[in-house]
Amino acid sequence: MPPAVNSHLTVDSASRLGAQQLQRVAEQPRLEAQVLLADSLGVTRTWLLAHAEVELSKAAAGAFVRQLARREAGAPLPYVLGWWEFYGRRFRVSPEVLIPRPETEILVEHALHWLCRQPGEMRVLDVGTGSGCIAISLAAEAQRCRVVATDLSAAALHIARANAGQHGVAARLALVQADLAGGVAGHFDLLCANLPYLPTAELSQWEVSRWEPRPALDGGDGGTAVIRRLLPALPGLLSAQGMALLEIGDGQAAQVLHGIEQALPGWRAQSIADLAGIPRVVELRWGEA
Repeated sequence: MPPAVNSHLTVDSASRLGAQQLQRVAEQPRLEAQVLLADSLGVTRTWLLAHAEVELSKAAAGAFVRQLARREAGAPLPYVLGWWEFYGRRFRVSPEVLIPRPETEILVEHALHWLCRQPGEMRVLDVGTGSGCIAISLAAEAQRCRVVATDLSAAALHIARANAGQHGVAARLALVQADLAGGVAGHFDLLCANLPYLPTAELSQWEVSRWEPRPALDGGDGGTAVIRRLLPALPGLLSAQGMALLEIGDGQAAQVLHGIEQALPGWRAQSIADLAGIPRVVELRWGEA
């Protein structure tokens, strides 16, 4: 049971009680308890370690207890906090958007490596932007970028807009409500997409399906149906020297590459592995004339 709000909790006792309460749901209960406590107090974890005997105010103790209760009930830590870090920045998140994950940073790294070698202003399209973590990271890191980001969810676009304002890139980021890239005009130098890639038949087996938005998870038959639906649009979206980067699921590289051969004959495609050697991103370019 959570400690009473009016009890005299110190930083140390709150951390210990929180860790005990989260043992059932967290792999690192003490760490998560400290993260929640720091968030409730508006301080860093380093500050907690240096102020173990400081007593919590009633308001801070109450906020901490409420957060613990939500996390103990199974809500993912980022949703309890209302934010999560991605590529060195803090992004607002809610159950209307996917939680940003480290795997997606591979796509951002590859995109930035390419963008930094291109001359002039770059036009970037982020399809299925969610929280905006890809689009905003690219706009923030590559000042010569102008970015268009799409999502079918108005709620997701609301969160992406707030994140763009927070990170100072709203002037270079246009948000469009659309199914994939429907209605988006013009040619882009870079297209990025982290589309749903969990197979419909397997969704119920994944814990994320209990909490994160199903439309952002459900990749249809085999997990690649949404990706395959985007492929025919690429010739009308990419400039002649442009590049597309698509995040894929574990074990999907061969299936996606085969789909590219069928939908875009003559295009060049290769997979990019993560640090564990798992193909995580597919890179596509126009074929050589």
